[in-house]
Amino acid sequence: MKTAALELVSLRKKFGNAEIICGVNLQIEQGQRYALIGPNGAGKSTLFNLISGRFAWSDGDILLDGKSIAGHKPHQINRLGLARSFQITNIFHRLSVYENLRCAVLWSLGYRYSFWQRLNGLQDVNQRAEQILEEIGLQGRRHVEAGLLAYAEQRALEIGITIAGDAKVILLDEPTAGMNRSESEAMVELIRKVTTGKTLLMVEHDMGVVFNLADRIAVLAHGEIIACDRPSVIRNTLRVQQAYLGNAIESERA
Repeated sequence: MKTAALELVSLRKKFGNAEIICGVNLQIEQGQRYALIGPNGAGKSTLFNLISGRFAWSDGDILLDGKSIAGHKPHQINRLGLARSFQITNIFHRLSVYENLRCAVLWSLGYRYSFWQRLNGLQDVNQRAEQILEEIGLQGRRHVEAGLLAYAEQRALEIGITIAGDAKVILLDEPTAGMNRSESEAMVELIRKVTTGKTLLMVEHDMGVVFNLADRIAVLAHGEIIACDRPSVIRNTLRVQQAYLGNAIESERA
């Protein structure tokens, strides 16, 4: 039996007396794209923060490629092969697009900042940065300060930074939030391209994006996974419609 790329086992998180994540069990299969959906306040962001090491969980476990990541800090989890993006764009605004990517690549290839080492001489770093620049379609914006990019371009750059370390498991937090329809469609194609052969877990509110991109959809409500299945099954699951999906689809149609 193939080991799950990411597995949540009876995972719980309490803040004081309030239990936000209530015994979540979820297996993310290798090479599959999963979407995590649910109403506001369901615990999606908390779950992402637990997986990426920003929060410590109260009970249960998280396995990355079959091994527990309990007690690991975010940078340690990243080095084990899991990378994430954030709801709020997280880039170096005063560095160029290319410099942002080189910074990300430096750490992933084991380099550390040094006054005595010239970046231009690090061919492996420069080649990887060039490769990512092409993948995210920002070759023509390479010398532009990241803070001057259009919003959708900044989101594409953040995805480039996220994949710089060639992580096997990618977490994307609302990658199309704030985008218009054409920008969302372009982002879907970018995500599809850069996650080919990798495992993806994303939080997303745009149901068009979810049903277009995800192989499986997990539905979180009141801190619990109430369903996880193929998009065609999730769309027709009464409990999911009652908890969230019916209202979301009606909002898409309005």
